Amino acid sequence: MIAFGQRNVDMIQFKNADSVFQIKGLSQVVEVPLGASRMLILSGQVPVNQKGEVVGSDIRTQSRQVFQNIQSVLEYCGANFNDIVKLGIFTTDISKIAEFREVRDQFINTTNPPASSLLEVKGLFRKDVFIEVEVTAIVKNK
Repeated sequence: MIAFGQRNVDMIQFKNADSVFQIKGLSQVVEVPLGASRMLILSGQVPVNQKGEVVGSDIRTQSRQVFQNIQSVLEYCGANFNDIVKLGIFTTDISKIAEFREVRDQFINTTNPPASSLLEVKGLFRKDVFIEVEVTAIVKNK
């Protein structure tokens, strides 16, 4: 078991960016202080716009919306794609992963890519959603 000092636990922040659709019952990002840095743990981002509407009927369009949502949440926290250390990718169709990667590579640091997990799942929260991406980032404090 990892013991956190009381001070660090009290400083954990649960946040929601106004530019991304907010879902009741979850925070878009949890910010954990790590001394000279902060860890950002993003909830799985799905292809919904600010109004909560699913964007796109193909993996490319949905992936682009997912990464735009990730970008909005990261920027809200003073971070960017270079700060990402881990991606967790969930897709309903593994055969489309090359199309996802084409979009992903337009956003992430491909010179020093983050660690990554990829899972094919039976389904996500809606039948018309094909991709969900979780992010962990480490950001140096300013």
